Amino acid sequence: MENNESPKIGDEKKFEKPVEVHHSHYHKKSLGEKLMKNPWMTSSIFLGVVVLILMINMFAGGMTGGVVGVSEDVAAQKVLDFVNGQTGGGVTLVEVKENSGLYEVFVEYRGDKIPLYITKDGENLIQGITPLSSFEEQKEPAPTEVTKSDKPTVELFIMTHCPYGTQAEKGFIPVLEALGNKIDASVNFVHYFMHEPEETETPRQVCIREEQEDKFIPYLECFLEDGDSLRCLSEVGVNQADLDECVENNAENYYAVDSGLSEEYGVQGSPSLVINGVIVSSGRSPSAFLETICGAFSDAPEECSLELDTSNPSPGFGYAEGSDTQAQC
Repeated sequence: MENNESPKIGDEKKFEKPVEVHHSHYHKKSLGEKLMKNPWMTSSIFLGVVVLILMINMFAGGMTGGVVGVSEDVAAQKVLDFVNGQTGGGVTLVEVKENSGLYEVFVEYRGDKIPLYITKDGENLIQGITPLSSFEEQKEPAPTEVTKSDKPTVELFIMTHCPYGTQAEKGFIPVLEALGNKIDASVNFVHYFMHEPEETETPRQVCIREEQEDKFIPYLECFLEDGDSLRCLSEVGVNQADLDECVENNAENYYAVDSGLSEEYGVQGSPSLVINGVIVSSGRSPSAFLETICGAFSDAPEECSLELDTSNPSPGFGYAEGSDTQAQC
């Protein structure tokens, strides 16, 4: 909201609701269960619906701006009416109390207890309160240390239709081809979905990776052009009968391994690069990926001296040049 005003209770403008995902036989968990297992997703979706910004004039006129307040019950009902209108329902009241000149209204949404704040005049919602003292003891995080090894294990976790995941794949594949069997590398899948096509494409890709391994990288290189899976299956020569059988019978178990690793490592976004069991940061150009991965060798091979492309691939499908970013889905 460019005018820096808090959303008014009763505003008619509606935020877009999250996309409803229809689940296949491949993955039987409901979206709610996935959100429960991934708090980052829950807070992102919920707070994305009720983006709440602190009013500029609070410090000039006090928390209520000198306006006569409403009761706790009235304030709580206003919050419930507002957020249920934005989410489509399912938000319930837990409790309401006064906090720092505001009403703190705790609501429950998809199993999570979430605090929301409303000014005492019942007109403005606020995202939250951050005491200034909380910044005093913050320290720089310790740098990530990766144990070096003769043959590093390198895992890139992505979602098939996350634009930043596909961006990373386009930078990662040239490094796989350059280092070959000098690393134990894989493209894996995170433990949650955010884009509806992933429910269909993930089992397809995991089956090609596991049962038609020689087709996997060629398929990805084709798929990353425009996301046309059917065209790529034909062009690459994937055995469709074998793929269909795998998707029906084996894909769920293959994906369960990826999902378990994703949760074990603490993956919270696509893409996430894991080297020797540790999540690391890296640029997304082939050159940046090569440098990051080669730093994990006990004795770097000569391939680490290769001059790969230093430009960043574009997010999404297509092989245009993009900009440097650390964004994730």
